[in-house]
Amino acid sequence: MSTMNPTSANPVPRRGNMALYALTVGAFGIGMTEFIIMGLLPNVADNLHVTIPAAGLLITGYALGVAIGAPILTVATHKMPRKALLLMLMGIFIVGNGLSALAPNYSVLMIARVIAALAHGSFFGVGSVVASELVPKERRAAAIATMFTGLTLANILGVPIGTFLEQHYGWRSTFWLITALGFVALLGIIQLVPRVEAATSSLKQELSVLRSPRVIVALCMTVFGFGGVFTAFTYITPILENITKFSPGMVSIILVIFGVGITVGNIYGGKLADRKLMPSLTGILVLLAIILAVFSITDENKPLAIFTILVWGAAAFGIVPGLQVRTLNVAKAAPTVASALNIAAFNLGNAGGAFLGGVIISGISLRAVPIAAALITVVGILLALVSMLQDRARRA
Repeated sequence: MSTMNPTSANPVPRRGNMALYALTVGAFGIGMTEFIIMGLLPNVADNLHVTIPAAGLLITGYALGVAIGAPILTVATHKMPRKALLLMLMGIFIVGNGLSALAPNYSVLMIARVIAALAHGSFFGVGSVVASELVPKERRAAAIATMFTGLTLANILGVPIGTFLEQHYGWRSTFWLITALGFVALLGIIQLVPRVEAATSSLKQELSVLRSPRVIVALCMTVFGFGGVFTAFTYITPILENITKFSPGMVSIILVIFGVGITVGNIYGGKLADRKLMPSLTGILVLLAIILAVFSITDENKPLAIFTILVWGAAAFGIVPGLQVRTLNVAKAAPTVASALNIAAFNLGNAGGAFLGGVIISGISLRAVPIAAALITVVGILLALVSMLQDRARRA
């Protein structure tokens, strides 16, 4: 029996917020690990004597490490107490980033990136379950959104800070900072997160979640609903520079504005999901599809493009807490594995969206990317409608 029941006479309600902050610090460090490498590529390539495309594979390797490692590692550790698992994952994160800072060559850096990626999916998967159990049921989405705020803040604060360090002290200093953040999160989890028992379900029961049509639809909704975001966002810099005609310096400022949008969207998306999960999630997906389509027009007007990107960021991460809670709700018998699979689904959406955007650019044009992204999001909307029909059939 879990010790995380919010109504029990344990210290969880009093310590719940502080425990969430400890998870948020971990999420911040992991988000910084994921996103910072894009800004470090030229210097990494030069320092390790590889081409820019080869250095770009460090991003691909990380994404594959998340998508493949998350479900495998989560299944392998499903009987481990969740607090102990979180500590182990932060240990892996620290080792991966410490090794990245010390990497003498490209091959070692690639291995280090994959090691760090193994912690990513499982940490967010297990962390989502723990966060949702730290609070009453009606605040689950808000609790998950709080943890995911670390990921959004990594874009607004972490990436600029990491880039500043790289410019003045070299790219290795950025990984040392991330390693230090890992130690802070580790100590926070030790001190603040209450003891959490392991999953009570068997491995067979955990894996049986993959046979549930409701879970499959929920995971596909994540892939396509969030895949539309990265179909366009991967190529936001060339769109803003080549179509909107912004300078590179202004593009950096606009990306911070996008980060502000995703932070606000993440917080309020969690609040809306706690009130009415599927209606609010579907509504935000519709908004996301519309704003992506509108961007294909406003990307030619600088003020309108900036406003569109702000709303786009809010809608993009407004769906994140709802998608995670939906998966937890339809996989109550195996929440840890399902949650990790959903994190993998986010990353499959990222990778697939980026690939599709590249195909659209090569086969049609850069201008067609936002429309393609909107169409991918429409698939997510259709899957959300299917999910609601499944719920109705289940109640009948």
